[in-house]
Amino acid sequence: MTDTEEKGERIAKRLSRAGICSRREAERWIADGRVRVDGRKIDTPATLVTDASRIMVDGKPVAAPDRTRLWRYYKPPGQVCSTSDPEGRPTVFDNLPSDMPRVMSVGRLDINSEGLLLLTNDGELARRLELPSTGWTRRYRVRVFGNPDDQALAALANGVTVEGVRYGAIQARLDSARGDNSWLSVALQEGKNREIRRVMEHFGYRVNRLIRIGYGPFQLGKLVRGEVDEVSAKVVAEQTGGAATPRLRPKKPDRKPYKRPGQNKNADRRRNP
Repeated sequence: MTDTEEKGERIAKRLSRAGICSRREAERWIADGRVRVDGRKIDTPATLVTDASRIMVDGKPVAAPDRTRLWRYYKPPGQVCSTSDPEGRPTVFDNLPSDMPRVMSVGRLDINSEGLLLLTNDGELARRLELPSTGWTRRYRVRVFGNPDDQALAALANGVTVEGVRYGAIQARLDSARGDNSWLSVALQEGKNREIRRVMEHFGYRVNRLIRIGYGPFQLGKLVRGEVDEVSAKVVAEQTGGAATPRLRPKKPDRKPYKRPGQNKNADRRRNP
């Protein structure tokens, strides 16, 4: 056991690994005085905790993190990737199977996009897989209005600046064209918000369908819209550097484990059976 393991891990990281919030949210909760460790209100996300620590959020105990799990989901168009939406639009999490634990998405797809979305119960894993430094390529099938030529597509490999935002290299290939529409294969590593749509529109090609078919080693495969499929623990461990190692859980607390406030009963039931 390393010195770090003996001392424990930061509370913000533990809350994120438990799947109840992101690390950034945990920091806000701590600043708001909502988190206690061993009966003491804490004021810094650097506080170290161990498996023996009693962690409470809003007076409710936080269960120890379960083993890391990962799912592939075919996100249909028309769903947002937020846990709730102020405009009342359907979310990805409203339609998941009732036997799934609470999960979060690895990155996002905008409401009009569809295809592969990775879901996990481990906030730290989600955070790590979102970073461009993983080197994982995101692959898409993109339909645009117009007929891009090879020269225009090749220029994307050098990156482009759109309205002051610098986008990295994009690999794009014309697959087919019919009438006023063309299908492209697109690959990139960074994946900024609405990147493909903005870059294509910058060159005069409006995107009218966008399907993500791959995220690193994980593929959309034969999933159909709305279908979810769990990745085996062995594959998760192989592809994420052993992040799926099972974690021992202490005895369950007497009180119901903490769940994010503001969820309705149906949403709670779907994400926290």
